[in-house]
Amino acid sequence: MMDIFFQDPTAIPLPPDEVRIKDFQAGPRPDNRRIRIYLEITPFQKRPNGEITIYSPQGEDVASASIVETITPKMELTMHLRGEVTPGEYSISAIIFYLENTEQVEGAGDDIEQRKRIVVDHASQTFQILT
Repeated sequence: MMDIFFQDPTAIPLPPDEVRIKDFQAGPRPDNRRIRIYLEITPFQKRPNGEITIYSPQGEDVASASIVETITPKMELTMHLRGEVTPGEYSISAIIFYLENTEQVEGAGDDIEQRKRIVVDHASQTFQILT
């Protein structure tokens, strides 16, 4: 039985392999340390997982967030940059994925680290942080 509810009654939930990112936006808040994120995916039959990572102008991972079995296709969050914030072009990436069924992996059980990710979509953006 499906226990996922959507605001739009005309939206048709899609099977895992058809779930896609519809919109992905990112931009700094006035303090340049917090980054506003908006991620929207297509309606889904099975709750997807996700990961968002922000990279500095030097290519270092300066923030990351995990999304675990979201119940909503529209997500807004604020990510905080680690370390010293330097001006320049930052990049951000998002992936949407499912974990393979535990029945398919003998001995994996509920250990998420041992379960293979099945990536269904990804997106990336850049944004500027000024001085």
